[in-house]
Amino acid sequence: MSGAAPLLKDVFGFDGFRPGQEEIVEAVTAGENVLAIMPTGGGKSLCFQLPALMREGVTVVISPLIALMRDQVRSLQEVGVGAGALTSGNTPEETDAVWEGLEAGTLKLLYMAPERLAAGSVMGMLKRVGVQLIAVDEAHCVSQWGHDFRPDYLRIGELKRVLDVPLAAFTATADAETQAEIIQKLFDGAAPRSFLGGFDRPNIHLAFAAKNSPRNQILNFAAARRGQSGIVYCGTRAKTEGIARALNDVGQTAIHYHGGMEAEDRRIAERRFQQEDGLIVAATVAFGMGIDKPDIRWVAHADLPKSIESYYQEIGRSGRDGAPAETLTLFGPEDIRLRRTQIDEGSAPPERRSADHARLNALLGLAEALECRRKTLLEYFDESEVTCGRCDLCDNPVDTFDGTTAVRKALSAMLRTEEWFGAGHLIDILLGNETDKVKQRGHQSLPTYGVGKEYSKPEWQAIFRQMMGRDLVRPDPARHGALRMTDAALPILRDEAKVTLRRDTIKAAGAGRRPAVKAMVNEEDAPLLSALKAKRRGLAEAAKVPAYIIFTDRTLIEMAETRPSNLDQMAGVSGIGAKKLDSYGAAFLEVINGEAEMMHPQRMKLAGRDAGTLYDQLLEKQTELSRGALGTEKPLSCSASLLAKIAQLHSADAGAIERILGERRAERFGTAFLGVLRDAD
Repeated sequence: MSGAAPLLKDVFGFDGFRPGQEEIVEAVTAGENVLAIMPTGGGKSLCFQLPALMREGVTVVISPLIALMRDQVRSLQEVGVGAGALTSGNTPEETDAVWEGLEAGTLKLLYMAPERLAAGSVMGMLKRVGVQLIAVDEAHCVSQWGHDFRPDYLRIGELKRVLDVPLAAFTATADAETQAEIIQKLFDGAAPRSFLGGFDRPNIHLAFAAKNSPRNQILNFAAARRGQSGIVYCGTRAKTEGIARALNDVGQTAIHYHGGMEAEDRRIAERRFQQEDGLIVAATVAFGMGIDKPDIRWVAHADLPKSIESYYQEIGRSGRDGAPAETLTLFGPEDIRLRRTQIDEGSAPPERRSADHARLNALLGLAEALECRRKTLLEYFDESEVTCGRCDLCDNPVDTFDGTTAVRKALSAMLRTEEWFGAGHLIDILLGNETDKVKQRGHQSLPTYGVGKEYSKPEWQAIFRQMMGRDLVRPDPARHGALRMTDAALPILRDEAKVTLRRDTIKAAGAGRRPAVKAMVNEEDAPLLSALKAKRRGLAEAAKVPAYIIFTDRTLIEMAETRPSNLDQMAGVSGIGAKKLDSYGAAFLEVINGEAEMMHPQRMKLAGRDAGTLYDQLLEKQTELSRGALGTEKPLSCSASLLAKIAQLHSADAGAIERILGERRAERFGTAFLGVLRDAD
């Protein structure tokens, strides 16, 4: 791919593609219709941004969140790409700049929310400004049954027909059903070229824990990761406020976020989270889609997510920079009961409810897994080749036991009480506790009364929770949440199948585990990393942009570890393209070395490339020959731009050198310059 590799390095500062990116970039650049499913943090945006630079005309990007669009536009502008967004959050000056860029032909990427497509004039405008490619971010929003459904995404198919241009759709996760919806609604059912990236995010540590004083579990987990940016997902608005308060009370810096807040308060919270290092946000799922902050170091769920897809998306917001990140998901029987009830009492048709129960079952299977969680998670996404060592079950294998007899006793207690009761009353029957409720109903005379005394009440609670997690029993909304047996339990009840359960060792999750990201660099480099972060913070505050727009943590870590001594070496650091080297290279070199070398802008463009070394050698030869070979002639020199053109010649040819330098300069310098170029081949 001749055109992509130089742009990848010069504009974005990357030496190579991440797995899967190159093939997608090739297909999009070639004008194919594309559906790409890539993990969060896998580099989706590059797969349409790079082709936009390689193709004629404008690429329109349909994206669901203003905050995400603004971040991507700022990031692109920082690396010298003509990009703009038409959003309701624009200032008049920003909107004018977008129109000027479109009129002048300098704008390559135009970001828009799908709601803009509702205006009749928009499609005509996009045709007039020369849109040649449509890119759709978060394409799963087209699915009417997804929790991120956006009705205006349904207009994108019409936009494709009106413009008659290729379309590239991207999403982090979509099961077969959602993929079919995307193809039907965005591509009119004509199968696009599909790319299914691997779902493994090996830098993310996976962990689940049964709830046991959940607020303390969250506080302990956050305390072990003090100073690192994190998200705590909560099931209710009230809980976000309570956990944020509790975190602040113990000296952490935390804010809350939920859909019930005023729009301005939500914007302030989003801005703070993007710009402040080490801030924690306690949030509902209203917060998150399209978060582009690359250095979120941990995600905790104070309540069980809705499905395995939701879980995967939400934990995927951590560690987008590829550095280690951690997760913790708390769950209990009340979570399972709530999620089952939400599905059963929803307005979806029966086949959809059945599919939603299956998704929840997959998540509960992950929560109650007996071996490697990564293996369980990736098997759901049809990946079988799994290497882990980065989950709680690989760290500490679980203690299991044959739970068949215990489950049969529990099922018997349910059936003998006609499936009218919840776990609490059933446990009292199994333990032989003569409560008022037991006596009122005469349940002390049941054959199952007192047959479960080999287990304690907490152990029985864990058994019932695991039975709910295995979908052997479900709460019945028509009976106020009483447990009912499912068909899956019949083979166990008849002694035709065995079931293995885990012995729960309930402890304050996260307290005993050392964070995977305790130190981002070794002790020797830590002071320099702090100084680099301080410089980044100052530049970001002055520009009123998030810190990672200047440089990501990963780039600063590489700077601290490699300590570049000049701009050529600085250009070799991942994430530093030509524009950022020009904008910030000297400032960060000054932090590292105490001073920064001065470099001509033409030479700066060649920094970190072979042509840069050739430029230096040509400059040296020019100095030697400025007064001729004998030092007696009239001074003569070449401009920096001429030297840069010679340094970038692909073939050492005397005629090409003369065409660039002209006859007089070629006569003095041509032979020497040709020798430099030939020595380099």
